[in-house]
Amino acid sequence: MDSLNDRIEALKDMPKKQLRVEWQHVYRSEAPDISSGMLRLGIAYRLQEKHFGGLSPKTITKLKRIAKKGRAALSGSDSLKPGTRLVRSWNGQTLAVLVVDDGFIMGDKHYRSLSEIAREVTGAHWSGPRFFGLTGKHAA
Repeated sequence: MDSLNDRIEALKDMPKKQLRVEWQHVYRSEAPDISSGMLRLGIAYRLQEKHFGGLSPKTITKLKRIAKKGRAALSGSDSLKPGTRLVRSWNGQTLAVLVVDDGFIMGDKHYRSLSEIAREVTGAHWSGPRFFGLTGKHAA
């Protein structure tokens, strides 16, 4: 069997189709619709997690506490800094939104608000921050 380093190194040359198969192998679930680079990072993380062990329960608790504090600080999209990437799964599709100085980018289209994106994706009126899990009872 290949060493961990060899397996991670082999990811560099894999085309996206093969990365998706590898994802299914290591996670035992369908690969999300994300870039090849993100697939590589996710697979490499999972391989290392299996080899070295996952996070300790103490670390998981601490990360959850930090995440909870971060969510409480968010009152909506006004707190998001340019460069932040929001990811949301909707009807089997993975949506990736980039926060920029003057709004948001999804795909190659610019939007003024998260609500505009949520409306376009769902066909219904949604609070954009709520749709992306930034506020209210839907916060992750």
